[in-house]
Amino acid sequence: MSPSSMKPAVFLDRDGTLNEEVDYLCDPERLVLIPGAAAAVARLNARGIPVVVVTNQSGIGRGKYGWQEFAAVMSRMESLLALERARIDAVYASAHHEKGQGEYAVADHPDRKPNPGMLRRAAEEHGLDLGRSWMVGDKALDLEAGHRAGCRSALVRTGYGAGVDGSSADLVAADLAEAVDRILEQWP
Repeated sequence: MSPSSMKPAVFLDRDGTLNEEVDYLCDPERLVLIPGAAAAVARLNARGIPVVVVTNQSGIGRGKYGWQEFAAVMSRMESLLALERARIDAVYASAHHEKGQGEYAVADHPDRKPNPGMLRRAAEEHGLDLGRSWMVGDKALDLEAGHRAGCRSALVRTGYGAGVDGSSADLVAADLAEAVDRILEQWP
């Protein structure tokens, strides 16, 4: 794919960025979107900007829940987003963790953030230009994954973000809604 046909995207962490932080979220009924998150995603959609979720899911690797429960939570998220005419274009999840079980017992897997594997795979599979894209999350590992992939990174102060040093972020915002507004102001 030629560089001129590649599109910039916005990569989003899930827990603490799109939805309220819940340890090992595996019950769709416990999913609560952060106020303004769905409208923020809808603003990206309206501009034709691909929205890609990249999420570490060590609970799967640790055997606390499975891919079926993860899919159920994502289905509920899609339904809640659709109420505001918002959608996610792709979802990537890494179940790998140093305390994982079986095939997931990998301390430094290329897909597990802060490594950029999920972002790079999404870019390859969807023709995305990482150099013009953003990674938005509530943890330092989200920022690092974005930078390692060649993206700019935004820290949101929701989830764990209130306690994170934002000095490595290209942008620090109160929440996803503010981050998206500020990203769109500087969109290529």
